[in-house]
Amino acid sequence: MYQDVLEKAFDALKNSYAPYSNFNVASCVKLKNGQTFIGVNIENSAYGSTMCAERNAIFATYSNGYRKEDIEVIAIVTKSDSVASPCGSCRQVLSELLDKDTLIILSNGKKRIDTNINELLPLAFSSEDL
Repeated sequence: MYQDVLEKAFDALKNSYAPYSNFNVASCVKLKNGQTFIGVNIENSAYGSTMCAERNAIFATYSNGYRKEDIEVIAIVTKSDSVASPCGSCRQVLSELLDKDTLIILSNGKKRIDTNINELLPLAFSSEDL
């Protein structure tokens, strides 16, 4: 299930720009209407300016006028030996910009983990904490 989303994410890996870490990551958001948005990690020598793939994909989704209720699934992929999980910053962003039960697929092409943001970031800080 969701092989199309995984294929689009893996295809986007070629667009990753990771000259410092050599750790290429890509992501694909699929909307309930079938439309997709991809993102890749883009590194910068000023490391704090680096942007992760899943944030690029989710920001592209929102930039095109869609919101969390429109999102069906997000895939985050890499070709590393192990399945990569979102960093803390990405988990925080996803906790606000995804519904809590939205499927998050993590894959390295050999292994796949299906999860959601509640599993990845229990007790998340949210707007309700402000």
